[in-house]
Amino acid sequence: MTKAPRALTRQALHHAAGELASRDAVLAGVRERLGAPPMWGRRPGFATLVRIILEQQVSLAAARTLYRRLDTHLGGLTPERVAASSTSSLREFGLTRQKAAYCHGLALRVQDGRLDLAAAARGPDEAGRSALLAVPGLGPWSVDIYYLMALRRPDVWPTGDLALAVAIRQLKRMRRLPTADEQCRLARRWVPWRSVAARMLWAHYLEARGQYSADPGP
Repeated sequence: MTKAPRALTRQALHHAAGELASRDAVLAGVRERLGAPPMWGRRPGFATLVRIILEQQVSLAAARTLYRRLDTHLGGLTPERVAASSTSSLREFGLTRQKAAYCHGLALRVQDGRLDLAAAARGPDEAGRSALLAVPGLGPWSVDIYYLMALRRPDVWPTGDLALAVAIRQLKRMRRLPTADEQCRLARRWVPWRSVAARMLWAHYLEARGQYSADPGP
């Protein structure tokens, strides 16, 4: 078994997809149909965390619309610009009261130094994750997605991701959706490439709905 790098590269992703396919017949089928999955990476930092907050419990399309609307009207999603906006003004762009409060609170923490995103990315993952989990609005799923997508850690399993649950049920012909604990147990066989396994399952989920593109996108 190849040791995973700290941050996933495209070369490592392609290698990992092949290794996973050799160990798991279900993922082998996904790779045969779709090839290695896209990287689906995001730029580390405040704007990506805002986008992840917006994606909670809504479709990716709806979250993308909100994100672009905020970005356009604020002239860029920076901690300073979001902190300077009141939660009521953020709600005018379509955010719920709760998400407006989360985004505003995150901006204040980054602006005043209580949350150092660069230090979180450079330091031990355990310390960085603890710092992010201390922020209201950033739960385990949100932090998992940030570490998987933005920091490109190779062995993260997004806790309780609905699309992954649907993909697992379809591919393994399960009668019901696997619980979060069941997903985590199933994902243990994909160590140290759980982030790549998640990307492969997301690719299947999107392809089954006619929404898949090999283009890595924004």
